[in-house]
Amino acid sequence: MSLAFLLTTLVVVATPGTGVVYTLAAGLSRGRRASVVAAFACTLGIVPHVLATVTGLAALLNASAAAFQVLKYAGVAYLLWMAWASLRDRDAITVERDATAPSSAGRVIVRGVLINLLNPKLTIFFFAFLPQFVSAGEPHALPRMLALSGVFMLATFVVFAAYGVLAASVRRHVISRPRVMAWLRRSFAGSFVLLGAKLATAER
Repeated sequence: MSLAFLLTTLVVVATPGTGVVYTLAAGLSRGRRASVVAAFACTLGIVPHVLATVTGLAALLNASAAAFQVLKYAGVAYLLWMAWASLRDRDAITVERDATAPSSAGRVIVRGVLINLLNPKLTIFFFAFLPQFVSAGEPHALPRMLALSGVFMLATFVVFAAYGVLAASVRRHVISRPRVMAWLRRSFAGSFVLLGAKLATAER
């Protein structure tokens, strides 16, 4: 495990994106436990991209413009739906009496997984990123790629959870203020729109 890999991973993971925005929203809406669940869900959404990379689907997405475009616009549509839902649902960010309710946790997990699952750039990222840290002709290339992917996922969970717990720690100071809550809803909705626009203009 090289220092270059760890530093690159931390930079990539810590850069705010859809997963970070979603984890922050979960921390503000349902508290610390939900933020950790959201971080886990976003991390879980990385698994299909890892599997796609090691099984060769990433090469197909990289070579096929049609396959990439279909997955890309599915992700854009989902982000726009998240933006619309944030504006429409005035209770989307509110203190829940039972923040550990199974239905709430289930919804957090499903949304978190979909956010990263519908991001084709993750597959392309792994396809371009992992080979740089695996020597050509290495006899145990597959186990090494899986190990590196595991480290990336662990870093994702830790960093996202830290973001979410930080948001949860200040939720009581902002939840009771209607104007702040309205601003937060608009901010999250705007963030999802911007991220969707960025994904829509992404090239392979």
